[in-house]
Amino acid sequence: MSQTFWESEVADAPQPEQATPEPAAASPADSNSLALSADDFSALEERILRAVELVKAERQARSAAEERAAKAEAQLTGQAPIVNQLKEEVNTLRAERDHVRQRVERLLSQLDALEL
Repeated sequence: MSQTFWESEVADAPQPEQATPEPAAASPADSNSLALSADDFSALEERILRAVELVKAERQARSAAEERAAKAEAQLTGQAPIVNQLKEEVNTLRAERDHVRQRVERLLSQLDALEL
């Protein structure tokens, strides 16, 4: 059974002397299609090169943006204690202002009482 299978495969396979020979000279139509193919290939090559350059530029831009973001985050982390301190200082100053306002209002009311 296996001999018959292999024998039929060998019989179906083209023999080297049975192969069709290629023409020695290409026809003008073939040379035009080859020229177009070369032009198309050249255009494709240029498009690929531009795409590669674009990807490189975008990767560099992304890397620069990530570095800027990391620096900004580090600054934010470093300035957080300062911001908290300034918030506390503003709250303290507001409390002092309210206290001074109350004292001034009390003094003004005492002056008003003297004029009566």
